[in-house]
Parts: sequence; structure tokens; C-alpha cells
Amino acid sequence: MDTLRVLPLGLLVLACLWEPRPLAAQGPEPFPTRNVRLIVAFGAGGTSDVLARVLGQKLGERWGQTVVIENRAGAGGNLAAAAVAAAPADGTTLLLTTQSLAVNVTLQPSAQFDPVRDFDPIMVVATAPTVLLVSPASKLRSVADLISHAKAHPDELTYGSAGNGTVGHLSMELIQRLAGIRLRHVPYNQQAMHAYVDLMQGRVDVMLPTIGGYVPQIQAGQYRALAVSGAHRQEALPDVPTLAEAGVGQFEPPAWYGLYAPKGTPAAVIAKINADARATIALAEVHARFAELGFEPIASSPEQLGAKLRSEIAKWTDILKDHPRAQR
Repeated sequence: MDTLRVLPLGLLVLACLWEPRPLAAQGPEPFPTRNVRLIVAFGAGGTSDVLARVLGQKLGERWGQTVVIENRAGAGGNLAAAAVAAAPADGTTLLLTTQSLAVNVTLQPSAQFDPVRDFDPIMVVATAPTVLLVSPASKLRSVADLISHAKAHPDELTYGSAGNGTVGHLSMELIQRLAGIRLRHVPYNQQAMHAYVDLMQGRVDVMLPTIGGYVPQIQAGQYRALAVSGAHRQEALPDVPTLAEAGVGQFEPPAWYGLYAPKGTPAAVIAKINADARATIALAEVHARFAELGFEPIASSPEQLGAKLRSEIAKWTDILKDHPRAQR
């Protein structure tokens, strides 16, 4: 028999018997297959950055990929948001930001993105109270001292923030309204960490950051804490009164941290990131780290973050429309 003729015939029979499986039947490609960028709307060392690094490290371990933390400070969070809105909608570029995404629609809107139209919400990661800080050398030893001095010398005391629309800016505006005082705002924008150096050295008088990340410095005596926001004292700072106890009135913490993806990210990818972030936040070591830093874990659904974003836009639109001082 001529083997050169038999061999092609055998191959032809095998080809007829083999049925290729459609690519769709093999299931979607697992996520993620490469590194993920987590863009943080504020500078390195701030509370958003600290939160992102705790979350990013554990997500990276779960995914077997590196979660690269990228700080894009500026414009009250708008620079980071614009970068993520323009990124490919595949889940490999994410945004971690505060309520500034809702505030800036009114305070400093961007032509490059719309917070509802251009992002897919993933979750509210955490909330955090704010803490009223002064230099350890400051003559202001209590909230009563601050209010008394500010009433006697309006606009003399200064307060620093990471920029217009940030937690520190808007929280201080609300406190001034409640206490009937006036302070001068010094926005630091992209160099927010310089504000904390200036505070420590007495070049600005007061700051009101979210508490996350600043507990160790307070405990080490690098800052003096006058009060915390919220309904109760913080476990990490039991001797620091609440603003309500200090006579300012009930002042709820406005700081919350949301995780977003570019609009059009596949629903399955959003669901996986949400599920993996929930599992990460549920870890005992992450819970302990959050508590140590003053964060309260939330780990919401995407729908809950979407609803919160829309309600906060409406809330801050009303507040800022009626109070033009907060625009500065």
C-alpha cells in the first residue's frame, strides 16, 4: 500500500470527526490578567492614599496581580477623575476618591467628565470622621479657645486644606456656620502634604482632615487634636471630645470613600471587583487596620454607591448655592 496516499486520507477522516468548540463556550477571560491601576484623587500620605494602599495590597494578593497605586492630586480630585473617565473600560483602571466627586459638579465642574454619566460605581469602601488639628505649640488648647479667638479676631486664624471642595474645606465651612466664626481658607491643592508640615510648624493655625492616617501622629504628639466629628468619641482617641461635646453642635462626618470604574466596564467585572473588595474588607486584619486608622468599613453594593453619589450631588448643590463663602 502506498503510505503517502493513506496518510492524507487518515488526516481527512480525523478532520471530519473533530468539531471545533466555539470561543464563547470557553467562558470569559478571568479578571484581572494584568496589573491594575488604582488612581487616588489626592496626594501620597493622605487619608485616601492610606486607604487605597491597605485595600490595594490585599486585592493584589487575591488577584495574583500588582495593584499599582497612582496619586493624581489636583483640582479637588478632578484630575484623577478625568484620567479614569478617559481610561479603557476593562476594569484595569479604577478610581478611589471622596465625596469631592459629588461636590465638584457645583464647586468646580470639569468639562472632561460627568460624575454620573462617565463612571460605573463599584462600592462605598469606608467612611471616616474628621479631626480638628492644631500645632502642638499652638495656644489653642480647646474648641472653646478657637471659637473665642475667632470671634474676637474674625478672619485672623487660618485653616489649610487639600483644596476647594475637599473634606477639610467643606467641613470647616460647616463648622464656621455652626459656631458663628470666620477663618481664612488656605487651599494647598496639589501639595496637600505641605499643609500638614505648615500646620505642625504653626504656619497655618487649624486643619480638619479625615482621621484616617493621622492617629499615630496625634498619639506621637506631632499634632494636637481638639475634637472629632460624629456622634461618639473615637476608640483610638478616647480623650478627644466630639464637636458636639465641645459645643459646636451635632456635626456628622462628611467623609466617604468611593471606588469607581470607567463607564462601560463589563457588569461581570464590576461584580467581581465588588465581591473581591467585600471579601478583602471582611478580613480580620483589614478590619483591625481600618479601626486603627479611624476608618469605618462599609463595603456597599454598586447600586448603593450610585444612589449615594446622586443624593450627595443634590445635597451639596443646595449647600454651595446658598453659601457662596464655601466657593472660595
